[in-house]
Amino acid sequence: MPHRNNETPHLVHSHAHEGDIPGTVYLKAAEGDDTAYGQALFPVPAEDPNDPLQWPQAKKIAILIACSLYSFLGNSALLGPSVYIGLFAKEFGVTPNDASGLINYPNLAFGFGSLLLVPLYHKIGRRPVMLGSLIFYCAGLIGASRAQSFAGLMVARVIHGFGSGVCEALPVQLVNDIFFLHERGTRLGYYTVCLCLGATGPLYAGYMLAGGYSWRLFFYVEFAFAMGLLIYSFFVVEETTYHRNTATPAQPPQEISSDASIDNGDKPKVEGIDDATVVSVTAPVIPPRKSFAQTLKFWGVWEKDSPFFLMMARSFTYYLVPPVLWVVTTYGIYIGLGALAFNFTFPLKITAPPYNWSETSSGLVTLSTIVGYGLAIPFTSTSDRLAARLTRRNDGVREAEMRLGVMLPAMLIAPAGLIVYGFAAQRNLHWIAYFAAVAMTQFSSYFYFTFSLAYAIDSYNANVSEMLIAMNLGKQAISFGMGFNLLDWILQHGYVVMISGVFCGLLLANNLALIIFMLWGKRIRAFMSRTWLARLHRSTIREVVTH
Repeated sequence: MPHRNNETPHLVHSHAHEGDIPGTVYLKAAEGDDTAYGQALFPVPAEDPNDPLQWPQAKKIAILIACSLYSFLGNSALLGPSVYIGLFAKEFGVTPNDASGLINYPNLAFGFGSLLLVPLYHKIGRRPVMLGSLIFYCAGLIGASRAQSFAGLMVARVIHGFGSGVCEALPVQLVNDIFFLHERGTRLGYYTVCLCLGATGPLYAGYMLAGGYSWRLFFYVEFAFAMGLLIYSFFVVEETTYHRNTATPAQPPQEISSDASIDNGDKPKVEGIDDATVVSVTAPVIPPRKSFAQTLKFWGVWEKDSPFFLMMARSFTYYLVPPVLWVVTTYGIYIGLGALAFNFTFPLKITAPPYNWSETSSGLVTLSTIVGYGLAIPFTSTSDRLAARLTRRNDGVREAEMRLGVMLPAMLIAPAGLIVYGFAAQRNLHWIAYFAAVAMTQFSSYFYFTFSLAYAIDSYNANVSEMLIAMNLGKQAISFGMGFNLLDWILQHGYVVMISGVFCGLLLANNLALIIFMLWGKRIRAFMSRTWLARLHRSTIREVVTH
């Protein structure tokens, strides 16, 4: 280990390495390794305090807080106005189904934002894209608060939806950049909490109607918080783009005998130095940590080897990767249900007979979302702990599927929740049935959001940026499809048929894919690693992926 003075921070060391099959990692610790759960850390960081993996934990947490808050605000602004569908219909003279487009089309733009912004942050850096997208997000919010027509409000909503679309890709990318493998499940869990709590936006939006500014107050408040986040992010979110060579743990100075390893040929000997002279190989020089002022730069990154448009096109090939496709369908279906189906139908049901609640209370169903996620949060670290335990039993060899067992209870709870919701709405059951159904569905969604995503990134050797484009675009497209004309479908076929039948069937089929990956996930990984698609993706990697 190289010499360090008192001013040099401790640098992490590890001998962990990945196997031939992506998702299989050898974590058996060697002497001198830093460990967690008794296993070597992976990926292996560089001998450089500027490597994001070497940053202080407080710095990493500050960045995680920033991007998680962005995810909360972006999603709450996107979904909050769903309680205003009836108001928008009356104020702008459109049908409720047309008014729901103020949620559906920004939701679609939210996904397409990743198609542009993810390649952009790969080209010019994470920091400038995050700050720039926040500015677009703020501009759209203030435009929505001042809109005087349906078209004007739609444009403003699409702008802030498009600008904030990167808020779901960035946290995953930053977690990959700054945290080790054993931390990923827990850190993604914290981000997922904020993403999921964004679905509580309708609760705040409903009660803001009493503030005296109609629906506009909601956008004013979102704008104020967004500006606060912009300022906070400017000071704490350092650029995390870092080119880390395949790391080799530092070796101590070696003694090399000149008569054994140095061919002197006909060179004359220097007087006083014989053949047994020892040559010392010095340790690598450790560069200094950047100053705080240097970390505030939002320019300087330009990835010449990052093809902007080719990255967009290549991202669509990830739909052929089974774990990635599973994440896309998981997010799309759960968002389509929790964020759209529940938020569209509950305000209309609860303000009509026999319930007759006021419009200001129509967002209260999101309290059940808080309850569902609140019950799930204590399980955030379970996948990391389960995987660590199974890795120890497997003599330090970790398989990507080792984290999936914690999802089994959630597999059936969510479909059961949809059955309850559909029958409650069809037969006008007590309002507590709606709340129980939503809590059940959201409790399960937390497990599937967090751990399916972690599994996909663990199990495939890929460009995380391109994978995130595919995930975000796909899930928003699916949720858009599930929300488009939803109210007309329900009026035509009924709540039981659409929610307890069609939607429940889709969700159950998606959830049961868990069994396939648990039993045959490694075989799928091994097969995919030998395909032309895997060779294509490996050849384009420009970043170290935290498998």
